[in-house]
Amino acid sequence: MADSVVVVGGGAGGLELACKLGRKLGPGRVSLVDCRLFHVWKPSLHEVAAGTLDMHQEGLSYLMLAHDNGFDFVYGDMVALDAEAHTITVGAVHGEKNDLIIPRRAVSYSRLVIAVGSTANYFGIPGAEEHALALNGPEDAERFRLRMLKIMALADLQKQSRPGAGLDIVIIGGGATGVELAAELREASKVHGNYGFRRLDPDRDVRITLLEGAPRILEPLQEKVSKAASNLLHERHVKVVTGCRVARIEADRVEDSAGNHYPADLCVWAAGIKAPAFLATLGLPLAKGGQLDVDADLLVRGQRDIYALGDCAFCVDGEGGQVPPRAQSAHQQADYLVDVLMRIEAGKPPNPQPYVYKDYGSLVSLGTRSSVGSLMGSLFRATWFVEGLFARMMYASLHLMHHQAVLGTVRTGVLAVARFLVKRATPLVKLH
Repeated sequence: MADSVVVVGGGAGGLELACKLGRKLGPGRVSLVDCRLFHVWKPSLHEVAAGTLDMHQEGLSYLMLAHDNGFDFVYGDMVALDAEAHTITVGAVHGEKNDLIIPRRAVSYSRLVIAVGSTANYFGIPGAEEHALALNGPEDAERFRLRMLKIMALADLQKQSRPGAGLDIVIIGGGATGVELAAELREASKVHGNYGFRRLDPDRDVRITLLEGAPRILEPLQEKVSKAASNLLHERHVKVVTGCRVARIEADRVEDSAGNHYPADLCVWAAGIKAPAFLATLGLPLAKGGQLDVDADLLVRGQRDIYALGDCAFCVDGEGGQVPPRAQSAHQQADYLVDVLMRIEAGKPPNPQPYVYKDYGSLVSLGTRSSVGSLMGSLFRATWFVEGLFARMMYASLHLMHHQAVLGTVRTGVLAVARFLVKRATPLVKLH
C-alpha cells in the first residue's frame, strides 16, 4: 500500500494511534495488523479472569473500529519484515479444525509502527510455563475463569462429604496485576455464593495466596501505597507472602527457595514481562532485554521509517530516563507519533522535541469499590496519595479516556450508560 502507515499491534497504544491517524488521513492510508478480532483494554484483564467483566460485552471489534475511524484492519500475526522492500508478512489464519481461512500475505508500508506489547517472562523457573497461567490476552483470562468455575462447582458438590474441599489460588508476583487480580478474585468469590455455590465459604474455602519476591508488594510505588494495599488484602483474607523466591511450580503446588509449599489448584504468573520472541527474527536492533532499541524520537535505531512504542520498545527519553512499561507510556507515545507522522504527511520538518515521558501517577484497583495509588506524579512536582472511592473513580476514568480515544466522546458516554444499565439486568459475575 503506497504512502501508508502500517501499525502492528492493537493494544492500547497501537489502537489509539491507528484510530487517530485514520481519522486525520482518511480511508486507505492507515492499516492496523492484529492477531485478534476484538480489543480488550489490557489493564482490565484481571476483571475478565475473575468474571466481573464479560469480555464478549467489553470487547471492541477491530472491524467496527476500522470502519468508524477510517483505517483498514488486517487480521493475523506479523511473521516477517523486509525493510528494504518496505513490506511485512502477515501469517495465515486457520480455523478451529486447522482449515485455512485467510492465506499468508504481504502488506506494504511507507512507515511502519511496531506496537506488539509484551508477554510473560518466566525467568526459567521449572514448571512455570507448563503449570502457571499468565494473563497475556483475553483468551488467557477467559481460560482461567472457566477453570476456576469448574473447580468451584466440584468443590461445592464435595463439601458435604469432604469439609476441607475448596479452591487454592496462588498468584506469583505482587505488582499491579497480581494485587488487582487477588482483590478482584476475593470480591468475585463472595458474589459466587449468591449464584449457586452456597456451600463454599468465600473467605475460608476460596484460598488466595499472593507471593512476591521483594520485601513488599507494589515495590515500584510509594511505601504508603504498598502498605494500604497490603492492609486491604489482609482484611479480605488474602494471604500475602513477601521475600518469597519461587523455585518450582508443579501441577498442584508451588515451591519456594526455602522449601515451603503452597497448594495450587490454579496458579497465575504475574511476576514479569518480556518482549515477544519474534522481534529477534526481524533483523532490527534489540536492547539487552529483547525489546526493539529506539531513540528518543521513537525511531528504531538505524531506520528512517520504522518506529516502535509501548512495552516492546526500549526507549530512553529526551531527558535521559528509561520509559517504563505502562499503559500511560503507550498512550503518550501514540500521541507523540500522531504529531510526528502528521508533520511528515504535511511536508514539515521533524518534531524538534524528542519524546519525554510524563509520570501522572499510578492507581491500583482493589475491587469495584476501592483503589489506592498516587496521583499527578511530576505534574505539580508533588505526589498525592489517594485511596477509596475517589481513587476508584479516577481508576475508572482511565478506562473511559481510552475508550474516548478510539470511540469518541459521545459514543463513550452512551457505552458507559449502556453498561451501567446492563449490569442491573445481568449477574454480577459471568457464570457460563
